[in-house]
Amino acid sequence: MTIIIRIALAILFVDNFMVGAWNAIWPASFYANFPTVDLTPPFTEHYARDFGTASLAIALVLGIAAIKPKAHFVIPSAGAYSVFAVPHFFYHLTNMEGATVGQAVLLTTGNAAVALVGLVVILLTVLRDRRAARRGFASARAAAAH
Repeated sequence: MTIIIRIALAILFVDNFMVGAWNAIWPASFYANFPTVDLTPPFTEHYARDFGTASLAIALVLGIAAIKPKAHFVIPSAGAYSVFAVPHFFYHLTNMEGATVGQAVLLTTGNAAVALVGLVVILLTVLRDRRAARRGFASARAAAAH
């Protein structure tokens, strides 16, 4: 299960790093070229750079968790990501003015998928650690019986 957690964290890391760096360094280019961003005008460099650097901060903790997938790294990093991703999904779900059908499908499915990844990472980490704790308890119990 740890490999799945690591892969999911790596995907979230790459996504946040790429979007964050592009938005922080070239905010006007991000606004003009990233799919569907221009549906919510007007462009503001301040907010774009703030979003970009916040995404880079989340990428940092996701990267640490991917390298060292201990629960005390994974749960806070996936939680921080989810604090952004879940409301972001609902925003786009309820704000589709001006979007084509294709853009609406892209926004809904893409944002739902990445929002779910963060939540699934938390769930898998909790399940993995509970399973490990049960195995440890069973081993300790068996050793005590001998």
